[in-house]
Amino acid sequence: MTKQDHIAYWLNMSRRDWETVDVLYTGGRFLHALFFVHLALEKLLKAHWVKDNLEDIPPAIHNLVQIYDQTELDLSTEETDVLQGMNQYNITGRYQDYKDKAYQRVTQHYANEKIQECKVLRDTLLRKLQ
Repeated sequence: MTKQDHIAYWLNMSRRDWETVDVLYTGGRFLHALFFVHLALEKLLKAHWVKDNLEDIPPAIHNLVQIYDQTELDLSTEETDVLQGMNQYNITGRYQDYKDKAYQRVTQHYANEKIQECKVLRDTLLRKLQ
């Protein structure tokens, strides 16, 4: 596979995850929707990682800020704050004890705000990849 093939792979996977966000949100699965927002952003960042590094296989990590730090992206403080805030949904989406605590605070309104915030960041990451 070429470098472009690897980037296309991560973009396609990110697009699929973003489509899943809508399905989960519409179905009232707000916490799970935020987990998939995290996945979509992670895969976009991994596409950037591939673009900006000699290797084609990004590190097997899920921390959005750590992946970002290994790219040549130059995001604003507000944008990196969004990445940092979304890291919690990587853990929350995977472990039941975290899910149980988070279900109470992740309301439809809260999830919608986070999704809209991340949609702006997603658009920025897509634009910067071109």
